[in-house]
Amino acid sequence: MSEAAGLAEVERQIARACADAGRERAAVTLIAVSKTFEADGITPVLEAGQRVFGENRVQEAKGKWPALTAAYPGVALHLIGPLQSNKAKEAVALFDAIHSVDRPSLCQALAKEIAAQGRAVELFVQLNTGEEPQKAGVVPAEADAFIKACRDTYGLNVSGLMCIPPVDQAPAPHFALTAKIAARNGLQKLSMGMSADFAVAIQFGATHVRVGSAIFGHR
Repeated sequence: MSEAAGLAEVERQIARACADAGRERAAVTLIAVSKTFEADGITPVLEAGQRVFGENRVQEAKGKWPALTAAYPGVALHLIGPLQSNKAKEAVALFDAIHSVDRPSLCQALAKEIAAQGRAVELFVQLNTGEEPQKAGVVPAEADAFIKACRDTYGLNVSGLMCIPPVDQAPAPHFALTAKIAARNGLQKLSMGMSADFAVAIQFGATHVRVGSAIFGHR
């Protein structure tokens, strides 16, 4: 299947999931995850009209996106992978949204760069809902305090939460928990759901779904 056909199929599935959930299609932003794919794999998706893309690494994005964004106006780039504090400057310059805010040192670095560069970057706090030791993210019990610190201590404007459920568990309880924590903290946006489970995420209120392999195929 071509990238454009993959995108069209994902769009159909998102529209169906929104209809099933009684939500407007416009309420869900599709982030096409282009990490590890070169410009020639991304161009057909841009040509098909997609404008929101997700990358995992600052360096990789820096290497390929400036030329693409010059050729295709209106692109929004989302950083969905872990961010090192020493890369905050480059990340704030390049990305429109960062989904992996998860520790005080990163909050401090982001606050400094957002102020210095005068850029309004959309920020998502990453939760580790499965409390997996190998995974980044704030554990649910500490989420309220961390979100408060983001706002009060670091002056960050947090828009929402992001989660990646454990691969060996049903995603629904993790999406439900993320939505519940967002609601009680007055956060409107939920970055949850990937190629295998985005329809379920939409049922639980996802506003951003991160879909890679269903569009681009497998590396």
